[in-house]
Amino acid sequence: MRLVIPEVVVSQFYLREGDVVADFGAGSGYFCKVLSAAVGPSGRVYACDIQKVLVEKLGAQAIAQGLENVATVWCDLEAVDGTKLQTGELDAAIVVNTLFQIEDKPTFLTEASRTLRPGGKLLIVDWTDAASVIGPQADVVIAANDCTALVESHGFVLERDFEAGEHHYGLAFRKV
Repeated sequence: MRLVIPEVVVSQFYLREGDVVADFGAGSGYFCKVLSAAVGPSGRVYACDIQKVLVEKLGAQAIAQGLENVATVWCDLEAVDGTKLQTGELDAAIVVNTLFQIEDKPTFLTEASRTLRPGGKLLIVDWTDAASVIGPQADVVIAANDCTALVESHGFVLERDFEAGEHHYGLAFRKV
């Protein structure tokens, strides 16, 4: 079974040197090193998660790996101003295997929009199905077309979809 491969998926994000990005729901930091390299030393990566122990571990890991452009943020993605990021600060917001876990999706999308600059990118990778033991339960999987409708209802436009793995879809939105 082919799962999400950070190097492959991040190449679909079209990040540039100097970009400021947030990995919303960073978890164990699976994407941090690749995102850090993609934005380069003049860029910034915010690794955001609600689980304080993961944020602390990720912070220590970033220091140990010399990822000087990675900052960790303990936050609540389902609260207005819950990310603690500045309005319009981000060039891109990345949401990998997280959207299906978010209960208050409208508030999350409002917060993601607030943190993105006009024209900023919202990049979503999520499950297409309940993949055996490792995927989410079928009742929480959000289909790509439902995801698109929801995100577009919050001031984003779908630009394209992209390959994200055997059991995942990838969607690139632009903030209007």
